Amino acid sequence: MEHVLRLTATITPDAEPGGYVARAGDVEVASPGETIEEAAANLGEALELYFDDEELPVDTPEEPGFVTSVDVRWSA
Repeated sequence: MEHVLRLTATITPDAEPGGYVARAGDVEVASPGETIEEAAANLGEALELYFDDEELPVDTPEEPGFVTSVDVRWSA
């Protein structure tokens, strides 16, 4: 029986080499890609490999979390 585990991921621009980095918020796994779609696909593959060696969490949320940005202003 195949199960689906839904994790929250953030994808941010990678300033050094260009492209993007996708990071899973629930585990310490990240993967790069030249496009957002490639970074997300690469993260999916990396997570599959990660969970091959780890026990899957039993209690996964029904609704996925979300990631947003927040502007912070300060005076120098």
